[in-house]
Amino acid sequence: MTESDAFENARRSVTSAHETKSDLCRPFLAVAPVTGASVSVLTGSHQATMCSSDPTAARLDEMQFDLGEGPCWEAMQTRRPVLAPDLRSEHHVMWPVFMNAIRGDALNPSVEAIFAFPLAVGSLDIGAIDLYSSSPGDLTTLQVTNVMELAGVTAWQVLRRILVDGAIGVDEEDGLAFTSRREVHQATGMILAQLGLNAADAALLLRAHAFSTDRSVRDVANDVVARRIDFSADGRP
Repeated sequence: MTESDAFENARRSVTSAHETKSDLCRPFLAVAPVTGASVSVLTGSHQATMCSSDPTAARLDEMQFDLGEGPCWEAMQTRRPVLAPDLRSEHHVMWPVFMNAIRGDALNPSVEAIFAFPLAVGSLDIGAIDLYSSSPGDLTTLQVTNVMELAGVTAWQVLRRILVDGAIGVDEEDGLAFTSRREVHQATGMILAQLGLNAADAALLLRAHAFSTDRSVRDVANDVVARRIDFSADGRP
């Protein structure tokens, strides 16, 4: 199978993941020469691993949650890939405590390279993809591009699992007054226009921003209608 075929298969798998309830991590192993993968949510007060391909991948997420630093945090904050192809011989000023933990962690003696990619939809930061390898080695430019594109599709699937399936304990909005519902519909229409989405995805993104900022849907809708929040790439909330 060619690299292009492997990517298209992975993309189809992630695109249908919500309907098929399939794994979000495994497709990344098909497009990058890595040992394991994890998908994590890092929004507001919510930090959770949505999936991990093996215990080491899960452990790497757990360490970064506990320490509040690491490649997944850097990837989300910078919105750029973080590539550490020879982890144990490199110095990473943005996450020195995590590096020390990796070097001293008897549970992860085989983590030699880490690659992290942001999960984002429009202007909303959701979390990160973490890939690790048991041997040193870099990703090619094409592999980085493919993982980034796959991460973009995965971000929508993560939102659906959080907000539609309640994967990490999201509560539905309590009864909204008619006026509030009207503002929510108006805000949804504005997001639709800003990003060229369908109505369902625009509504999902409105709820996702409320979730990520620990606010109510109605409060975020008010800010969208008042143009204090713009979901387009050039108008980050």
